[in-house]
Amino acid sequence: MNNLFPIYVKLHQIKMLLVGAGNVGLEKLEAILANSPAAKIHIVATEVSPEVHALVKEKLNIQVSERAFDESDVENVDLIMLATNNTRLNAQIRRIASKHHILLNVADKPALCDFYLGSVVQKGNLKIGISTNGKSPTMAKRLKEFLYDLLPEEIDETLELMGQLRDNLKGDFQEKVRALNEHTKDVLVKKSYDSTN
Repeated sequence: MNNLFPIYVKLHQIKMLLVGAGNVGLEKLEAILANSPAAKIHIVATEVSPEVHALVKEKLNIQVSERAFDESDVENVDLIMLATNNTRLNAQIRRIASKHHILLNVADKPALCDFYLGSVVQKGNLKIGISTNGKSPTMAKRLKEFLYDLLPEEIDETLELMGQLRDNLKGDFQEKVRALNEHTKDVLVKKSYDSTN
């Protein structure tokens, strides 16, 4: 049973620690910045790959410390991601994160995670997260590709129009919800029909 609760985090408003800056760290960093370019990140790693250095160059919202992890690195941190294959270090940081009530994600170690990174489909303002409860990132990736191809290119225009409609609707909350639901149903049915013909 998938008991995960999906949320979208405003990473530019909180502080994140990323431990590890090799290939896995680069992959995590690319995913973070693709979704939240202004994310505030402190990267700590004994070795930082040239690709990570290139990616963070001139980004004022990202700090890099090329050294071993220290417990003080978790001070004022809201979220931690681990991208190391050091089992002892991962376990140590797991204990520290629990002690300080900081949410933790450990690459390829679902049992150590408080949260997972799902595959993300994005077209303009539409963002859809996909989770397989840590069972199959490959399946999540395939679903991402399928949904991206399925969604019409005009979806962002539709979202902009819906935002304008919502802002101009009169009446109480229930009346606005009813009107938006009715309009959305018509829009999505038409878009779906158009894209299949």
